[in-house]
Amino acid sequence: MAKKTIQRFLPDHNKIKQLKSLRIFGRLLHDANLWHLNRRSARGAFSVGLFFAFIPVPFQMILAAAVAIPLRVNLPLSIALVWITNPLTMPPIFYCSYVVGTWILGHPQQEFYFEPSWQWLTDSLTTIGPAFLLGSAVCGALAALIGFILVDYLWCRGVKKAWESRK
Repeated sequence: MAKKTIQRFLPDHNKIKQLKSLRIFGRLLHDANLWHLNRRSARGAFSVGLFFAFIPVPFQMILAAAVAIPLRVNLPLSIALVWITNPLTMPPIFYCSYVVGTWILGHPQQEFYFEPSWQWLTDSLTTIGPAFLLGSAVCGALAALIGFILVDYLWCRGVKKAWESRK
């Protein structure tokens, strides 16, 4: 059940191999384990993809692929999951990450207004940056752990139901 559900949403592996941003991995993309979907590869891919979804960098897909390849987890699933943070979901997710970071550091929340400029970015690295980056890492790690446990549980539950239905 879980395998069929996940496979419906996965992009075609041939399309992923053709992505220009992933050509830096060359022949590593031809490893069959990166495209196979089983319990181990799915839960690992969820962990990798969810972690990098919370990391505030513009090249999340490349980072997810760079970690998925040596861990030999499902590459399309890892790459697809970083799109949880898209232009619509990014502001609330990153604001929550900032709030978590201020809570961990014990700093008060600061008011700030986003400006798409280099000056704003460099200034914010010293003001809200530490709390935001720490919160992003903690939220990413927590999402990765929850994703790992949830996929493992749902996969086992699906297998048990399949066995019971065969009786």
